Amino acid sequence: MNDAMNDAMNDAMNEAGRTQRAARPIRSGVLPVPGARLYYESVGSGPPLLLIPGGNGTAHIFGPIAQLLAERFTVVTYDRRGFARSELDGAQDYGRRLETDADDALAVIERVAGAPTTVFGPSSGALVALQAISQARGSIDKAVACEPPAMKQLANGPQVLDLLDEVYDLYKRSGIAPALELFNNKMFPRETVEHFARLRDMNLPGVRAAVDYWFEHELRQYCAVDLDIDALKANAGRIVVAAGQGSRGYPLYELSANLANKLGQAATELPGAHTGYATRAAEFAPALLDLLGRVDARS
Repeated sequence: MNDAMNDAMNDAMNEAGRTQRAARPIRSGVLPVPGARLYYESVGSGPPLLLIPGGNGTAHIFGPIAQLLAERFTVVTYDRRGFARSELDGAQDYGRRLETDADDALAVIERVAGAPTTVFGPSSGALVALQAISQARGSIDKAVACEPPAMKQLANGPQVLDLLDEVYDLYKRSGIAPALELFNNKMFPRETVEHFARLRDMNLPGVRAAVDYWFEHELRQYCAVDLDIDALKANAGRIVVAAGQGSRGYPLYELSANLANKLGQAATELPGAHTGYATRAAEFAPALLDLLGRVDARS
């Protein structure tokens, strides 16, 4: 599984073919946590910045932008449990998987990155970041949550969740390809759909296993999460809700705007669409650095 996933996710690294990557050495290790062994990487020096992966689950997707951000930060990335190199260890409590994901992120912060840490999480990683900051023990300095798919924050949230049930049922009946096609075309702009297509080669067993894991344990569960808005409001000064410029007119842009409004802010636009940090790393990195600088200035 691991070698196949590594090969498939090299596409994420190649997305920055237009970007000159700095030749900074990557340090790696494995962090034992209850129920899993978390593979992590770090690059650069400076204050810690944790990047939490979204639905693809792995650190690979951050490869190019991690090198760019490492000019200013010690950038830490990891594979979320159950994906690629972060192997499960024993029975899992899938009824509280998001909370467990947040516990894992906090463990990486406290035992690898060093607290307090700045966090950037896109998509599912944004949900993990928001959950972690809600339950953090002073470990997170600030968090940028980019397009968190908490569908109940949409006015038509019930209809979107019904769509996700339809996607899952199609997956069970007909397999990955038609289900992903339905999901991607309903939820994302073309830039993101094309990027997702380049990320995955379903002929590789590792990729198929990862996508199966996402369908079974994340698609419906994470998208149906009830965000603790009161807890987020209590930490609103440390949270920035962001969305990709290219996502305008799509559900996750509207969702991000709605959530930001509840926290007394406007959603911050970042370059690209849902995965702009991977498809447009050269534009995204300075925009994120500028955003973090502005958050520091207002603190």
